[in-house]
Amino acid sequence: MSAEEIIDVVDEEDRVTGQSPRGEAYRLGLRHRCAFVLVTDPEGRIFVHRRTPTKQVFPSRYDMFVGGVVGAGESYDEAALREAGEELGVTGLPQPTGLFKFLYESESGTGSGSGRHSWWSYVYEVRCEVPVRPQVEEIDWYAFLTEQELAQRLGEWDWVPDGAAAYDRLREFREGRP
Repeated sequence: MSAEEIIDVVDEEDRVTGQSPRGEAYRLGLRHRCAFVLVTDPEGRIFVHRRTPTKQVFPSRYDMFVGGVVGAGESYDEAALREAGEELGVTGLPQPTGLFKFLYESESGTGSGSGRHSWWSYVYEVRCEVPVRPQVEEIDWYAFLTEQELAQRLGEWDWVPDGAAAYDRLREFREGRP
């Protein structure tokens, strides 16, 4: 999505209250929607990547999710499948399985401004059975890492904060904690 594309602005209950160009929503800290997709390969390894330095939000940081902003009028499910296919460079990906939704809030800057940032974040998972060809405009580097390899790098690499928060919540979700 470009900075000019229109996204839904939502309230604290995830109800649509208006629309805004994506770049303006980031600049003004307007609450919106995002889809996060944890992708595994047939061996169960997790797709991890480093974002390009040209990304509007969290440039040059690592992420264990693909995904992005939900477009105006688009469902979380539609955005999860669209974003995963685009970022991985694959077609025919199965519909990601929705796991849970949470409100991400941060007082820190996103790389495109500072202040309060907030978005409803729906976490998904999907298994990718075909070779990936990630978008060079989105992804500088990638690898499939085991859970153990990923855990080792959590304290070493500079991660996107919303992805790190989603991953923490995913681990809690899998352990049966609220």
